[in-house]
Amino acid sequence: MFTGIIESFGTIEKITHEGSNVHFDLNSPIVSELKVDQSLAHDGVCLTVVKVDPANYRVTAIQETINKTNLSGWDVGKKVNLERCMPANGRFDGHIVQGHVDQTGIVKRIVDQEGSWVFDFEFDQSSGNVTVEKGSITINGTSLTCFNSGPGRFSVAIIPYTYEHTNFHQLQVGDRVNLEFDIVGKYIARMIKGY
Repeated sequence: MFTGIIESFGTIEKITHEGSNVHFDLNSPIVSELKVDQSLAHDGVCLTVVKVDPANYRVTAIQETINKTNLSGWDVGKKVNLERCMPANGRFDGHIVQGHVDQTGIVKRIVDQEGSWVFDFEFDQSSGNVTVEKGSITINGTSLTCFNSGPGRFSVAIIPYTYEHTNFHQLQVGDRVNLEFDIVGKYIARMIKGY
């Protein structure tokens, strides 16, 4: 389980295709603290560390993960948001995040408010995912609060600290992001629909 509080960046050093799998080699300030078989969220995607070297580490994504996330658009040099699993005795600073991306969304507008930024997003609502006003959303692994919530759209406000310490400062209009909707909302929606 994760909380959506980003602790570090990872920079993609190498991308290797092996059959339908894709291996990503990354460098990060936390590489010395990682171990093989550890779960690590990359832009909100829970991936298993399969190799650790002194300078970098490797994770592998299967085709299902590539299809449902924005990993297919990752390039060498890209910075991704990293979060290790929450320790059992840790503080719960964000919200419940599984690291299971529900779908991607698109950045539709970025407004610089001279001290903060407002990002507007759209997503395909046919999958049944919803946001609620002042509810939680995870964007590229970052725990945030929705507003201007409506069918297939929502906005978030980003403070300077979050802008600098996550990859929000790299986002541009038209970029695809990973979305994980609030787990409580997902279960309620499924109960209402009867499945």
